[in-house]
Amino acid sequence: MPHDAVSQVLARHTDRLMALPGVVGTAESRCSGRPCIVVLLAHRTPELERLIPAELDGIPVELRETGTIRALDSI
Repeated sequence: MPHDAVSQVLARHTDRLMALPGVVGTAESRCSGRPCIVVLLAHRTPELERLIPAELDGIPVELRETGTIRALDSI
């Protein structure tokens, strides 16, 4: 699958995913050697597992619990 296709799918779905409470980010990655979309979660919950599909437009989705993500203060 071309990189552009994954980028386009991610761009189409990121706003909706980021609107879900507990989602702290989205990214492109490789899962089991294949292109995938990663959804970063503050805390993995059964509700988020229900709301976030296993694939978006044919691209696999992986959920990763990262905790809260904050920008660092510049020095």
